[in-house]
Amino acid sequence: MKKYIVILSALLLCGSAFAQEETPAKFKLYGFIRNYMVADTRAVNAGTEDLYFYMPKDVSMKDGYDQNAGFNWRFVSLTTRLGLDVSGYKWGSMGISGKVEADFYCLNDKSLAILRLRQAFMKLVWDDCPVALTIGQSWHPVAADMPHMNNLETGAPFNPFNRSPQLTLDYAFGGGFSLTASMLYLNHYLPTGPNGKSKDYYKYGLPEFYVGLNYKGGKVVAKAGLDIVNSRPVRFTDDWRVAVNPPTIEVKSLLHAFSPFVFFQFTDGKFQLKAKSILAQSGEHLNLLSGYGVASLNDDGTITYTPMQDWASFVSFSYGKKVQTMCMLGYMKQLGTTKELAAELWMNTAADTKIQQAFRATPTVAWNLGKFTVSLEYNLTAAQFGRGVRNARGLYEGTPEWVLNHRFTCMTKFNF
Repeated sequence: MKKYIVILSALLLCGSAFAQEETPAKFKLYGFIRNYMVADTRAVNAGTEDLYFYMPKDVSMKDGYDQNAGFNWRFVSLTTRLGLDVSGYKWGSMGISGKVEADFYCLNDKSLAILRLRQAFMKLVWDDCPVALTIGQSWHPVAADMPHMNNLETGAPFNPFNRSPQLTLDYAFGGGFSLTASMLYLNHYLPTGPNGKSKDYYKYGLPEFYVGLNYKGGKVVAKAGLDIVNSRPVRFTDDWRVAVNPPTIEVKSLLHAFSPFVFFQFTDGKFQLKAKSILAQSGEHLNLLSGYGVASLNDDGTITYTPMQDWASFVSFSYGKKVQTMCMLGYMKQLGTTKELAAELWMNTAADTKIQQAFRATPTVAWNLGKFTVSLEYNLTAAQFGRGVRNARGLYEGTPEWVLNHRFTCMTKFNF
């Protein structure tokens, strides 16, 4: 009997020691209730009940009248958010944190908002190890740093916007420097294609890759990185230009696109300045107004693709806490394809495909009263639309025309 008591005591001691290696997780529920009241002076290209604003619509004349001119407004509570943060879990020397986040969003029916997944990721760290590993759906490394504004699109298409499933490694060198390397999957933020953004046309290819160098020290944050997409637009064997009931699919050709970017942030007390610039190739998956086309049809059955280059930049500032003033200035310009076009050019279908360059200014004032915020924002967007025909680089040869839109936004938000 004594022998069994000793064995049981030893097992309990071992179990106790083993249990000490595991620290339970802590959970924090968070979210907000958000309302937008928005008015525009003309029709716009936008999503999510026209809250996610890309560009004003081009002039459409009929009987001497611009059909896209005219005041319109909307008032919705979309993008109200729910989230759960998980922290503190530890197994031996490994710590794990995580996030699950969702909001109400119009996906398939503009009149029906459903709960959709925004983020779902875990982050792994180890004691005395400079490596951190993020696994799951989170902000794209190029899109993570956003300008100061309260509009739903947070700067797009002047700032990249993308959340993707990813495997991201962060390595801290010391002295404020770190390296970020990511492997990402093109999921619901997709390049365009013959019938727009659809996985029916864009479900093959290699992973998307990102590599970047970061610095954080004192009042300064700086980043420089490169996003690489090697994807396979689908080719149909009956006629590569027609996508009507194709008998078979050949997937041979890769579209290569390289998008370098730089980011800078300076913070001093209640003042913060941000600036970002990206030279994007086929940057539609980053919600930029870009695209790609066909440079040649080859005898071996492959296609040589050529990406459209799009330069997008912003600078923004914020000052204050209880009463906060903000402003973003954004500029984007189409630079043409890297090779001359031999056939079709497919541009981002979320906005008008004739936009050649655009400018945006968004002065904003926000009152932060504890967990309640109300903000007023004026958004001036000027878009230049191409005229005539496209040249060999995908740019219009005719005299362009500028179109203005004045957007007024009132946002209320209660954080919990």
